[in-house]
Amino acid sequence: MNSTYTTRTYTYAERPTAYAAVSRLRRDASLTGGSIESPIGVFQLKDLPPGAGAALRAVAEGERPEAELTALVAEGDGLTGLMRWNLLWRRLDAAGLLEHAVRDDSGTVVARLCPVGRGATALVPAPAGPVRLSRFAEARVSGGAVTLCAPGRPLAVELAPAAAGLLGELADWTDGVPPELLRLLSTAGLLAPGGPDSDPENTEQAYVQWDPADLAFHARTRTPAANRGYGGTYRHADRFPPEPAAAPPGGLRTLALPVPDLAAVAAGENSLTEVLEQRKSVREHDAQAPLTRDQLGELLYRTLRIRGVFTDPQGQELADRPYPSGGAVHELEVYPLVTACEGVEPGLWRYAADRHELELVAEPGPATAALVKEARGATMMDGDPQVVLLVAARFGRVMWKYETVAYPLILKHVGVLYQTLYLVGTSMGLAVCALGGGDTSGFAAATGRDPFLEGTVGELVIGSRPPAAHGAEG
Repeated sequence: MNSTYTTRTYTYAERPTAYAAVSRLRRDASLTGGSIESPIGVFQLKDLPPGAGAALRAVAEGERPEAELTALVAEGDGLTGLMRWNLLWRRLDAAGLLEHAVRDDSGTVVARLCPVGRGATALVPAPAGPVRLSRFAEARVSGGAVTLCAPGRPLAVELAPAAAGLLGELADWTDGVPPELLRLLSTAGLLAPGGPDSDPENTEQAYVQWDPADLAFHARTRTPAANRGYGGTYRHADRFPPEPAAAPPGGLRTLALPVPDLAAVAAGENSLTEVLEQRKSVREHDAQAPLTRDQLGELLYRTLRIRGVFTDPQGQELADRPYPSGGAVHELEVYPLVTACEGVEPGLWRYAADRHELELVAEPGPATAALVKEARGATMMDGDPQVVLLVAARFGRVMWKYETVAYPLILKHVGVLYQTLYLVGTSMGLAVCALGGGDTSGFAAATGRDPFLEGTVGELVIGSRPPAAHGAEG
C-alpha cells in the first residue's frame, strides 16, 4: 500500500502519553454510489440514510474517531439511526473492509491494522499483563512503514517510523505498551501466547518444532484467505512477456543424443508394480562399466523431453512432457554434471528437452568440482558420482502466472520429477539417489546464471549399478 505516514523526530522511548483510536475504509476500497468496491468484492449498501452516508464518506476519505462518526450519524439520522449504524459498522468489520489505526497527540498515525487477505477486521480487547512479540512474527519494509504479520493471518500492522522502536520493547515480556497499540497487535495475532511464567512458544512441541521461516512458508502457501492473490492470477502479465517453453539455445558446443525405441523398451520392461517394489536409493556406481551416452540419453528422453508445445489464452507457451506440471508450465531444466560417462566428455551440460541434445555450459574446473564434491558428500559415496543431475527452475515460467503458490509448485514439480527419474532409472537398472539439499550459489558460480532468474531446486546422482549394489531404501 502507498505510504500515508509522516515522520516525527521523537523516538519510541519518548513516545506520547496519549493515543487516540481512529478508523477508515481500507485504502484499496472505494465508495461508489450504493456500494463499496474492493479487491475482495462488492459490498452493497441499501437505503443508506443521510447521516450514515455522511459517516461513510468521511471514513472513505481518511481516519476518523468514533465520536466524530457518531455525531455525523446522530445529526443526520437521529438517535434511532445509531443502532442501524452500529450494525452496518459491524458488517463492514466482519467483511474486512475497515482499517483501524492509532494517532499520537499530534494527530499523526503511528500504527494501523490493515487487511492483507480476506478476513474480519474487528478489534479484540487488549490483553492484560506482560506481552511479547511472537517469535513467528515477520517484519517487512514497505511504503515507508514497517509491516508486521503473523503466519496464516489475514491482517497486518503497519508501524510508522515514530513507532518502529516498539519492536525493540516487545522483544521481551513487557507491560509498558499502550493498550491502543496492543489491540492492533493482538487482533493481528502478533503477540505470543502465555506469559513470562508460561511461554508455550518455547516449551510446547507444537510451537518449538517449527522454524519461523518454515511456518511462514507453510502458512502463506496453504492459507489462501491470508493472501491478496492466490493461484493463477497472471499478476505479472501486464509487466513482462512470458518466457518460452524451451530455453533459448546456448552453450559452448552441443552433443546429439540417441533416441530410444520406446516400443522395444516397453516390450521388455518389468511391470509398474515390480519397478515400484524394486525402487531404492543406490549410492554405489560401477567404476569398471560406467554409465553410457545411450543410457543417459534414454533416461533423459523418457523423463524430460518436450513432447509438444501449445499456447494458452493469455499467450503463455505451455509444454507436454512425460511428468505432470501445474498449468503445464514445465519450468524445470536439468543440467547433467558429468565426471564419468562413456561417450560424453566431463563437464557441466544442459539437457535441451526440445531438441534432445546436450549443451556444454562449463568445462571442468573449480566451480564444477565443488558441485561434485558436495554431491559426493551428501551421498557419502567413496568416489565421485558418475553424473550429478542438477535440477534448476526458470522461476519466471511459474511466477509469471501463479501468485503465492509459485515456489511451492516448483518444489512439488521437483518431487514428481524425482519419482519419475527413480522409476525409469530403476527400470533401466541404473543407480539413482536423490539428494535432500544443495547449493544454488554453487550452481550460479558454475553456470553464470542469475540466481533470481534460474537456480537449482533439486539434485540427484545417477550412474551404472554394480552387480551386487546395495543401499539404504529411500
